[in-house]
Amino acid sequence: MNWTVVIPPAAGLLLAPLLFGVINRTKALFAGRHGQPLLQPYFDLGKLLRKGATYSRTTTWVFRAGPIVGLSATATALALTPMGGLPAPVRFPGDVLLFAYLLCLARFFTVIAALDTGSSFEGMGASREVLFSALAEPALLLSLAAVARETRTLSLSGMVGSISAGTWSSQGPALALVAVALGVVLLAENARIPVDDPTTHLELTMIHEVMLLDHGGPDLAFALYGAMLKLWVLGALLVGLAVPVRSGNPLFQVGQFLGGMAALAVLIGVVESSMARLQLVRVPKLLVGATALAVLALVLVLG
Repeated sequence: MNWTVVIPPAAGLLLAPLLFGVINRTKALFAGRHGQPLLQPYFDLGKLLRKGATYSRTTTWVFRAGPIVGLSATATALALTPMGGLPAPVRFPGDVLLFAYLLCLARFFTVIAALDTGSSFEGMGASREVLFSALAEPALLLSLAAVARETRTLSLSGMVGSISAGTWSSQGPALALVAVALGVVLLAENARIPVDDPTTHLELTMIHEVMLLDHGGPDLAFALYGAMLKLWVLGALLVGLAVPVRSGNPLFQVGQFLGGMAALAVLIGVVESSMARLQLVRVPKLLVGATALAVLALVLVLG
């Protein structure tokens, strides 16, 4: 097997927490603070892994399985995700559908684990998570459908690997719409501003974080690490689409991709520092707008 195929998942597993560190340092810079170390997410995960977990007597195996299944599903999706011009180690025609279903599986177990606690507070967050995810999934699938139609393949590695400067010159407007739609989906699926605030402690506005309140120790570490991998996976698709540098040199392509991921993390930090979270009633409008952009991109590609 070509050694380059192990780079995409290895880079994701090792560097996904670093994206959170870059985002936090960017937000601290905008706030005029020094901020926490770039490697703080690694320290936090290590601290949680050394702690013990406490379980309520009202919970069942579903609560314990939620973080593990969620992390496993996201890690499997990572194995299907290419790194720019480098293909994923697991690829086959139609793997784009498996990719979407794996992300749904991770979300499903996170939601039912929250509901298994019997807490109405976590149930409120779970209901919001399901609503916004149901609105974000059409934008994701239609965006991938537009790229699949343009590249004539249903494999993520083939789709991202086929995007080049020539593709942008011929289908620039459609790809730009797809990039914007995927950017909105990335923010929504990863509970970032303007959809959700990952640092909020206001109970009535919490969405994703409220579902993790009863998790602790290794379980919380698995849930947080799964969220980091999810940001990396969706970010990798966006960077592979928006920065299609295909030099033929694997090392140069890895450097170009990692630079794009770092730029994406900085961009997320800028967005979260320059705008406020949307009202809950306006979030569906944002997600429907992203779906409309994806539909328009698909129409342009079909035309």
